[in-house]
Formats: sequence, C-alpha cells, structure tokens
Amino acid sequence: MKLLILVADYPRPDGYIALMYVHVRNKYYINHNIEVTVLNFNAKENYTIDGIPVITLENYKNNQEKMYDILICHAPNIRNHYRFLKKYEKNFSKLVFFFHGHEVLRINATYPKPYAFQEKLSIIKTNLQDLYDSIKLKIWHKYYVKLAYKSHFVFVSKWIYNEFLHWTKINSSILEGKYSIIHNGVGQVFEDNGYKLEVEKLYDFVTIRNNMDRPSYCLDIVNELAHNNPDLKFLLIGRGKFFDYVKKSDNITWINDVLSHKEIIDLLNKSRCGLLPTRQDTQGVMSCEMATFGLPLITSDIKICHEILGDFENVQFINNGNTAIDLKPILEKITKQVPYEKNVKYFLDNTCGAEIKLYKNIL
Repeated sequence: MKLLILVADYPRPDGYIALMYVHVRNKYYINHNIEVTVLNFNAKENYTIDGIPVITLENYKNNQEKMYDILICHAPNIRNHYRFLKKYEKNFSKLVFFFHGHEVLRINATYPKPYAFQEKLSIIKTNLQDLYDSIKLKIWHKYYVKLAYKSHFVFVSKWIYNEFLHWTKINSSILEGKYSIIHNGVGQVFEDNGYKLEVEKLYDFVTIRNNMDRPSYCLDIVNELAHNNPDLKFLLIGRGKFFDYVKKSDNITWINDVLSHKEIIDLLNKSRCGLLPTRQDTQGVMSCEMATFGLPLITSDIKICHEILGDFENVQFINNGNTAIDLKPILEKITKQVPYEKNVKYFLDNTCGAEIKLYKNIL
C-alpha cells in the first residue's frame, strides 16, 4: 500500500517540530509495511526523517507519474490542499480527509475570546476572519460533496464531526458510510510506561501546556484554582507571556520550557494528579496521554471532555466557572484508588491500527 500524505507543515531532522500527530501516525504505518510519502507544502527541499521521505510540491509536480493508492489530507486548507486538489485530484482514485479542528470551524464563533492582555482583533480584522471562514466553508461544502463518491472523512472526535456538519452545511446523508470517528493516539512512551506510586510526590497537581497564552488552555483557571487552594502545590510547564500580565499564585512552580517525553514522564511521576482544564478542544491529546499513563487527572466538565475521557476511571470533571472549589476532597478521592488499570483506548494499535484497517477496506 502506497500513501501520499498532504500536510501544511511537518517535523524536520534539525529538531523543528510541527504536526507531530501526523508524524506519529506515519511512523506507525511504515512499521506495518505501508509505504508513506509526505508532501510538505512548507518544505523548500526534500528530506527524510525517521525513515519517512518528505517531498516538496515542486518535486511532486515533476514526478506525477508515481502512483499512490490513497491520497490523505490532514487538516485541509484552501491555500495548500484545495489548490493541490484542483490541479491533481484526478491522479488519485481514493481520498481520505482528516479533520482536527479549525479547518471546519468559524473561528470567531467557536474559539474562546482572548485574554484581556492580548491584542483584540479590530472590527475590520474580525470581519475579515468571518468573511474568510464563510468563503472557506462554502468552497469546502461544494468540493467535499463533489468528491464524496471517492472520499472518506475521518474526524478525531464526535464533537468535530457535528461541528463539521453544522458549519459546512453538508447533509449527513452525503457522508453516510463515508466517515469514521478515529481518535488521535498517544505517544508510545505513555503506552509503554505507567504511573509510579512509589516515587516521592513533590507536587499535588501538574499542568502541561506548550502554549500558555491560548485562552482555551485555561491558565487563568489554573492560576485561580492555585490561589484558592494555597495549601496545595502546583507545577506548571509551558511557554508564554501569561505571567507577564497576571500575578502568578505563590504555590505554582513554573517551568518556562517545552520538555521531552522523558522529562515529562519524570515530572508526572513526581505529581499526585494532573490538572488540565479546557474551554474548547477537539480531543485534547495531552489529557489523553496523562490519563493513559495512569496519572489521576482533573479536567473540565464540558461535552468534549466527557466524550474523550468519560470511560477513564482516573479522571474527574470540574466546572470551569467554579474556581473557588476546594480541590482537596477531589484529590483525596481520585488518588486513593491508585494504581488504576491501564486504559488502552488511545493505544496506537487502537487508533492508527483502525486507520490502517480503514485504508484496507477502502481499497
């Protein structure tokens, strides 16, 4: 089986990281005897990473005769994927579209408002975003309907599937038998390792957010929860300017960095519980990784979190609007049952494995 994967960006051998959730899939594919080629629209030259060839658009233009069984589009956008499809779609008999979030949403209507310290969009920029989204969704509506006869649509959650139908205005009957809900898998390290109760616990809660300034990641809620629970110790890992404008609670230890999986595992084992509230997400892979690892976890009482984590015994849900809540009783309840039986829902065999099964069925 030969796959061509279209992406707006991709990891590089020099350490640059982008769309790792696609790279994780591709490494799994090649380990299961599938030939993968990645077309990275952002690449200036061809390269190889972890045994996966990555080509430029120019390279594809010059080698169109190479045949692929399936064309896969991750987070398709108008600038790259749509323009490519308009020129070369006829070269492919089977298409698979993966939807991860923003690409099928009206940004201003679905994303949380920025923090007070962040620059507000002017009326002009807001209107331009709305106009762009309107055009984007109309284009995709027409095009997805046109290509449905040879396409399959994959959504990382039921929530994003429903949002797709709502914003594209595509009738669900068009997708009947042509869509799947397949979640993102977790990093292999969270499968292979488990939470160690015997390690000394230095922190009551750990929060990991690479981009702390995204309002959907709720650093304001974490900070307020810490302030209102002064006897508990909080560890925060991530980069951002949030604390340039908001006073950090005294009981928060902040590591202003992005850590490796090995470093993350070490700090998870030194923590009693994860704390990952969210205002809006399409899955929340970091939450899935903590929960799969076996760490007790507290997240938000919103629909997407219940869909994704509702069957994990080590997860509790709290109301985003109640930052005055006493976390001690919840912490005592959720940590009393450690160790939890490992939940394999997001193991790669159950996520990427389902994708391979889908490709075989399509062919």
